[in-house]
Amino acid sequence: MENNQPAEPNSFCEIVQGHARENGDTAAFTFGDEVISFAELDAGSNRVAHALTAMGVTKGERVSFLGKNHPLYFEALLGAAKIGAVMTPVNWRLAAPEVAYILANCEARVVFVAEGFAEMLAQVSGDTPKVEHIIGIDAPDHSGTDYRTWRDAAPADPVTVPIGLEDDALQLYTSGTTGRPKGAVMTQGSILSSRAGSEGETRKWQEPVEGDVTLLAMPCFHISGTGTGIGTMVAGTNSIVLPEYDPAKALDLIENFNISKIFLVPAAIQILLNHPRVREVDFSRLKYVTYGASPIPLELMREAMEVLGCGFVQMYGMTETSGTIVALDPEDHVPEGSPRMRSVGTPMAGVELKIIDEEGAQVPANTVGEIATRSAKNMSRYWNNADATADTVDADGWLRTGDAGYLDEDGYLYIHDRVKDMIISGGENIYPAEVENAVYAHPKVADVAVIGVPDEKWGEAVKACVVVKDGENLSEADIIAHARTHIAGYKCPKSVDFIAALPRNPSGKILRRELRAPYWEGKDRGVN
Repeated sequence: MENNQPAEPNSFCEIVQGHARENGDTAAFTFGDEVISFAELDAGSNRVAHALTAMGVTKGERVSFLGKNHPLYFEALLGAAKIGAVMTPVNWRLAAPEVAYILANCEARVVFVAEGFAEMLAQVSGDTPKVEHIIGIDAPDHSGTDYRTWRDAAPADPVTVPIGLEDDALQLYTSGTTGRPKGAVMTQGSILSSRAGSEGETRKWQEPVEGDVTLLAMPCFHISGTGTGIGTMVAGTNSIVLPEYDPAKALDLIENFNISKIFLVPAAIQILLNHPRVREVDFSRLKYVTYGASPIPLELMREAMEVLGCGFVQMYGMTETSGTIVALDPEDHVPEGSPRMRSVGTPMAGVELKIIDEEGAQVPANTVGEIATRSAKNMSRYWNNADATADTVDADGWLRTGDAGYLDEDGYLYIHDRVKDMIISGGENIYPAEVENAVYAHPKVADVAVIGVPDEKWGEAVKACVVVKDGENLSEADIIAHARTHIAGYKCPKSVDFIAALPRNPSGKILRRELRAPYWEGKDRGVN
């Protein structure tokens, strides 16, 4: 593959422009029967940049996208980035009040909406007064501006807005510890620092190879989805885009497009392996499956290695670190298991790690504490939330992850528990406070605490421990149905325990660990 990129690009836009000049006919994105080449991606994103400018969008402003995965999302993201505007995708699985909060918080005046979500956008319009323009991407349910018509009316001339490494480029919302999601802001520099070779030695599985084809199956409102798409744009390779994860479609695409790389969460790997056709598929072109967001059971890993027959890479990172900061290489994955397979691997080039105690002091090897990290990959801040930023990133640039773990003598990182109360179910981050706020809004609920309990399929499941008001009656179904009106379905409790009182310490803080303890008995770590 030709490499005529700038030695030190100031944005990922420059790299994509280089691919358009040198390998313009190469496919950048494939979506059903539609193929977008790098030349078409570059020209289309130029048009988007000019069209946004004509609407008055300026450097630093946020634009939003609501919908399932679509290659034109990446064209819009690239077009926005070329004028210094910041794409802010919204989780389409959220309930209407949650969608409204994000759109209002990011202050987007332009929202791109994909098929099936115009009604949701109309539903929240009263709570999003700053939204001025809605542009439908292949959205017949939307009667306003059509994306392709809007885009094609603008010129394809190159954009001349100066973009630097320090400029905001992407804003992704994370679940909030206090019930409100926070917008993590990634810069051009933090995104570029994730590309192969940017910070030092490249691991073999990172290297872009001509002809690589990646299956983009994870949602673009997560760093796993958007990060994958930006990664293939930067690498100059093709992404096959799935609107949402579907194991049957994934197997068809693996066969028909000679897929060589996929990122999946462990729950998605399990769903794939449970498909009746999985052992009939030819996986010989599949080189690597990267996975992360939650631990994977050894038996599931063994089965995946046997059936898929490719290299596996475990990734550890978070939205706030622009994705992966630690990885367990294929060489450390052995079918018989090993102590290192319980780790998440070693830091990527340019990434510093340390384990700290409650006072922030570094602790020795093999001592459990909170994982802290420092690198160019770290977010710049939480959007309009200086207090949360200060609580997460210190003056020296160390970011507290909220995960508890330890480093061994060889620098391998092991996740032990969570310092925060976050639950990870099917790769989705869920904070108890969000769920508790939704459940507590029921007029018959006196008190509630939410915990994560082990779940064979999803890793962890949400359980609500509810105290009912005197003289009232509630069922598990009542609680779950009520929660669904306030929060996304995946955040809602999967089970409910009715108890007389919640355990609290003398200052009134709920002792969630006491509630969790019976469900995690016999497990040697507090994450599943």
